[in-house]
Amino acid sequence: MDFLLTALVIVVTPGTGVLFTIAAGLSHGRRASLVAALGCTLGTLPQALAAITGLAALLHASAMAFQILKYLGVAYLLWMAWSTLRDRSALAAPDADGREAGSAPRTASSVVVSAVLLNVLNPKLTLFFMAFLPQFVQGDDPHAVLRMTELSAVFVLLTFAVFACYGLAAATMREHVISRPRVVRWMRRVFAGTFAALGARLAFF
Repeated sequence: MDFLLTALVIVVTPGTGVLFTIAAGLSHGRRASLVAALGCTLGTLPQALAAITGLAALLHASAMAFQILKYLGVAYLLWMAWSTLRDRSALAAPDADGREAGSAPRTASSVVVSAVLLNVLNPKLTLFFMAFLPQFVQGDDPHAVLRMTELSAVFVLLTFAVFACYGLAAATMREHVISRPRVVRWMRRVFAGTFAALGARLAFF
């Protein structure tokens, strides 16, 4: 129960993944929000695997490896901010077949790749798994690796459920947003600014 409550608080707290999923829901609707949630969830798997196999300890011990991964993440966040700010495409309600009327929405694969990179290039997530999982495993447990794997699986499933809720909630507000061009412009500026702020915060972490 302690693990579930702690994990829930961590997952619910808005971060880059939540922001990305909400942006997908507002821009392209329910399906895109679920695809983004799936991509962000998949991006946690390498981090969990790294912690379980001990690679996270190596990363934490190597200052150069940590700095390289950290600044790759920073660069990607800043690229996301610039891309969002430069986006001038109009948001339109989906037509009968679910596609965006008058626009060319991103493919599911491109959304998943962007979402996965968002988490894979976040060293804080690796360090989180390294520090978080051992707290719920006994040091003398002969099945410690299996236990950490089970906890990681629970965290991953919880991540998808919470992110999907965020995305679907954003998608339900979509019709109230896309019909107001001024709101759309400010929405993109806010997302771009937030991505940039998160990148700057990560740079000085």
